[in-house]
Amino acid sequence: MNVVDIIDPRIVDPNVKARNKSEIVNKLAEDLFNYGYIDDVHAFVDDVYLRESEGQTGIGDYVAIPHSKSKHVQKIGVAIGISRNEIPWETLDGKGVKVVILFAVGDDQKAAKTHLKLLSLFAKKLGNEKVVHNLLRARDKDDVVNAFK
Repeated sequence: MNVVDIIDPRIVDPNVKARNKSEIVNKLAEDLFNYGYIDDVHAFVDDVYLRESEGQTGIGDYVAIPHSKSKHVQKIGVAIGISRNEIPWETLDGKGVKVVILFAVGDDQKAAKTHLKLLSLFAKKLGNEKVVHNLLRARDKDDVVNAFK
């Protein structure tokens, strides 16, 4: 599995308008819902916030990777939103975020393994300064996808 194989350009928003965590998480969840990745926006968002209560998903360098295991996931995917403005978020470096990658992964045993693999793949890519630099400067969906190549 490769990172770019999991990215669906239809649920990538390189110019998301959000002022806070709630707005961007809800917007990305709505995108996941609109393309059949989840079956209930509110219940899925509740699952994401349950996971958020367990620990920070802001990994630093203006990036957050909120995620959860949810029975409301119909198929595995990620929604990506990039904001031009810094969004307040609990992060390892104390800064807000501009890049949010919301994972949609089911709650069964097979999904749990996939969940860990996806997090690992994305974390490895996001540990590369060049990838993050390119994401922060992305102007369109192709720029976002290409940043992960």
